Amino acid sequence: MRVLLVGAGGVGTAITRIAARRSFFEHMVVADYDLSRAEAAVGALGEAGVRFSPRRVDASDEAAVVALLAEHRCDVLLNATDPRFVMPLFRAALSAGAHYLDMAMSLSRPHPERPHDVCGVKLGDAQFEMAGEWEKAGRLALVGIGVEPGLSDVFARYAADELFDHIEEIGIRDGADLTVDGYDFAPSFSIWTTIEECLNPPVVYEAGRGWFTTPPFSEPE
Repeated sequence: MRVLLVGAGGVGTAITRIAARRSFFEHMVVADYDLSRAEAAVGALGEAGVRFSPRRVDASDEAAVVALLAEHRCDVLLNATDPRFVMPLFRAALSAGAHYLDMAMSLSRPHPERPHDVCGVKLGDAQFEMAGEWEKAGRLALVGIGVEPGLSDVFARYAADELFDHIEEIGIRDGADLTVDGYDFAPSFSIWTTIEECLNPPVVYEAGRGWFTTPPFSEPE
């Protein structure tokens, strides 16, 4: 397996350090708009970095990503950029015949007139609309495989299949006490994404009603 990792920030760099301890892939291309960041991520691996190579790529340039996948014969595109670049990378992987993984799905957009009542475009809608194309191409796209909904979904499924006979409700709570010297606030991923998530209205699904939104803090836990 040959992997193209796009994004050499905090998450991308963490991926390279974990991947360096794994043997399931032949080579990983670490690509970033800032080549020095890709080089730093690979350089930090030392001798373990022999299966890694740094490259520069503009994640918004679909054609350039397709070319990079072809040049290095990559089977998989792993997206570690922020959601603004999901769709060009998603389409590039499909065009190049590569499998695809991301942690942040295509962007949502609130309803233009009733943002606290009706859903607009939900996270991942643009990707799910292309599901038929991926199926026809015989390629796999695993989207949203970060903490939520990715890891939390895995935990929920495991609980349903292995731990309990019946589940009425599963609640997901996410918190952290990460501190970084010199910073009053230090999110563990893109600050742009953090702000975007805080500004979005809550999205709710209920049996019989389907998807809808509410004003923030409008209902008790």
